[in-house]
Amino acid sequence: MTHRPGLDPAVAEVRRAVRAALAPLEAGSTVVVALSGGADSLALAAATAFEARKAGVTAAAVTVDHGLQEGSRDAATAAAAHARALGLEARIVTVDVGSDGGPEAAARAARYAALRGEASALRAVAVLTAHTLDDQAETVLLGLARGSGAASLQGMAPQTELAEGTVLLRPLLGVRRATTRAACAAEGLEPWDDPHNDDPAYARVRVRRRVLPMLEDELGPGIAEALARTAEQLREDSEAFAEMIDETIEDIVEHAEAGISVSVPALAANPAALRHRIIRHVVASEFGQSLTRTQTIEVARLVTDWTGQGPIDLPGCIARRVGVRLEFAAR
Repeated sequence: MTHRPGLDPAVAEVRRAVRAALAPLEAGSTVVVALSGGADSLALAAATAFEARKAGVTAAAVTVDHGLQEGSRDAATAAAAHARALGLEARIVTVDVGSDGGPEAAARAARYAALRGEASALRAVAVLTAHTLDDQAETVLLGLARGSGAASLQGMAPQTELAEGTVLLRPLLGVRRATTRAACAAEGLEPWDDPHNDDPAYARVRVRRRVLPMLEDELGPGIAEALARTAEQLREDSEAFAEMIDETIEDIVEHAEAGISVSVPALAANPAALRHRIIRHVVASEFGQSLTRTQTIEVARLVTDWTGQGPIDLPGCIARRVGVRLEFAAR
């Protein structure tokens, strides 16, 4: 009797994660895998190729060539060849990267615009990216360092809306980077190592190479998992707050001339955390702007500590106290 070797544990873990992400999709659907050629995305592509066939889902790989370094076209071509060998349709999209927000943000914006375009062309219901638990930990730590509040500490969600009719799925948020590399090795896949991932000019690279290892050395193992758990718990809290805001806001908000107004007594009756979230939510939904914590607290003082102070200039609008109403008006 011939002994049949068991499935490599790393391959099995990645496949399980992808299987769970694809489970809600209808048979006959199409998904796109964002494939850079690195170990994370290559392991994702291999698992998606296997699990999509079982689920009756069509999968295609899209590689975005940012053109930011010598040899990027060769790397994109190699990634596409891997995808075809796995049985996936492969597409390469070349993009122009701008400068808004710095090189990382600009490259990310160009990449997601390309993925949206390809998803639309393929009528894909989902785009899968290969963000891992390690990426999540780095995101949370960077958000903590920037002091940008609970929103950034929530990290990346397993599912977000990418475009109308298309969701962005991150199946590997519970999978370690070492596991994706082990899965590639087990399947004989040779990943491409992006030189930018070792460039200490980028804050994320410094966190990855220096900060997280130092924390592990000083505080013990499990830091990345703890940061990822923190992100998950904060997302749960945020979702609960969002439901509370949706329920509350219908009763306390009215349209006003050139803007919107909120009941001061109702705001005052709520805890500070909910009051601040309502203020930020009103400004974001009505004027498409985000408030800093300092700006939010200053607006809240019109509710809790009003001594007749005048209007407050905010991004895209002005906040002022008018009797028992807090009004937000366009500039």
